[in-house]
Amino acid sequence: MKFPAVKTLIATATFALAAQASAFEQSRTAECIAPANPGGGWDFTCRSVGKVLADLGYISGNVQTVNMPGAGGGVAFAHTISKRGDDSALIVAASTATTTRLAQGQFVGMDLDMVRWVGALGADYGVIAVSKDSPYQTLTELMDALKADPTAVKFGGGSAAGGWDHLKVLIAGRSAGIEKANLPKVKYLAFNGGAEAITQVVGGHIEAFTGDISEAQGFMESGDLKVLAVLSEERLPAPLDGIPTAREQNIEAVAPNWRGFYVPKGVSDEAYQWWVDTMDNVYTSDNWQDVMQKNGLMPFHKTGADFSTFVKGQVDSIKEISTEIGLIK
Repeated sequence: MKFPAVKTLIATATFALAAQASAFEQSRTAECIAPANPGGGWDFTCRSVGKVLADLGYISGNVQTVNMPGAGGGVAFAHTISKRGDDSALIVAASTATTTRLAQGQFVGMDLDMVRWVGALGADYGVIAVSKDSPYQTLTELMDALKADPTAVKFGGGSAAGGWDHLKVLIAGRSAGIEKANLPKVKYLAFNGGAEAITQVVGGHIEAFTGDISEAQGFMESGDLKVLAVLSEERLPAPLDGIPTAREQNIEAVAPNWRGFYVPKGVSDEAYQWWVDTMDNVYTSDNWQDVMQKNGLMPFHKTGADFSTFVKGQVDSIKEISTEIGLIK
C-alpha cells in the first residue's frame, strides 16, 4: 500500500535533480557587443574574451563581436534594454567609461539597475601620449603648457566629452596645478574608439591622446606614439616597465579602467549565474592570464553581487569627482 507513495517520492526527487542539473545550458553561439568601432578597448575586450570562451569550450561554436558605436556606449546600452532584454546569449563590453557616463546622467532615461553586471577581468590603466615628433618629452612639460594656456593642447580619446578618457586629463591637470576655472577650457575631442583618436595624433591633427595602455601599446611598439605617463600606482610589468608613472612626475593621477561585461536585465538567474561562473573560470585560466600579460592588463577581478556593489560605488564616486571639476551640477 505504501509502495506507490515511495515511487512517487523517488520520481519527484529524480525529476527535481534532473531539472536542477539542466537548469541552464548556454546556446552554441554567443554575441558580444563592443560599443565602439574596431580597435578600441571595448573591441579588444569582446574579441579577446570571446576567443578564450571558444578556445576553452565554454561556447561550443563562436562568439561574434558586433561593433555598435555611439553616445559613448549609450547606443549599445539602450539596444540591450529595449531590444535584447532577455537574451541569455548576449554579453556587452563595459568599463569605467560606462560607469562614468552613467554617473554623469549621459544615458538619458537609463541607469545602472537596468542591466545585470557580470564581472570584470582586469584593469587597463590610463595613459597620456603624444606623437613621436611632439615637442613634449614628459607629462610635466605637457601640463606646464596647459597651466600657461589651457587651450594649448588638444586631446583626443575614445570616450565622449566628459567621459573617462576626458576625466583622466582633468584629474592629472587638477593635480598638476591647473586652476579649477581653467579645467573646463582644456580641449578634448571624442572619437569612436581609441584607435581612431591615436590615428589623429600620429597624423598630426591633434596634439595628445588620452586613453588606455591596451589601445596605445601597438602604436607605441611601432614607434609612432610616445607615452608620457601611465596613470597607475606603480610602473607596469615588463615589457611596459619603461613607461614612467604620473606619480613619478609629481602628478597624483591614478586611473584604472576595469574591463568587463553586463548582460540584459531580463535573463534568468540561472543564465546570469552561468555567465558569472564562466567569467570566474576565464579569469583564472592560463589563456586569459597570457592575454593580460601581453596587453598590459593588471589584476582586477570582481563578479556577481560583489561586482554590482563595486559598480554602484564607482558611479557614486565619479559623480562626486565630475561635480567637483564642474562637468555636472
